[in-house]
Amino acid sequence: MPVARVVVDVMLKPEILDPQGQAVANALPRLGVTDVSSVRIGRRIEIDFAGEPDLDRAREIADKLLANPVIEDFEIRVVESAAAEVA
Repeated sequence: MPVARVVVDVMLKPEILDPQGQAVANALPRLGVTDVSSVRIGRRIEIDFAGEPDLDRAREIADKLLANPVIEDFEIRVVESAAAEVA
């Protein structure tokens, strides 16, 4: 059975301080990287639907479970079908 993969990218809102991103940005000069002005860290969540992707359901999952809408934004996109894994 084909599997439809929906990817949810969760990022802190631009106005929210990102301590992880700031730590990475501060470490880059030690690696000789001096042309990066900012780093933001986020999460990628993959949801596999049996059959057709359900973007409304994915949006509901992201809004209620995966992201904190007070401090985070999320984007949803469909990626190429993933092969169904057999356990």
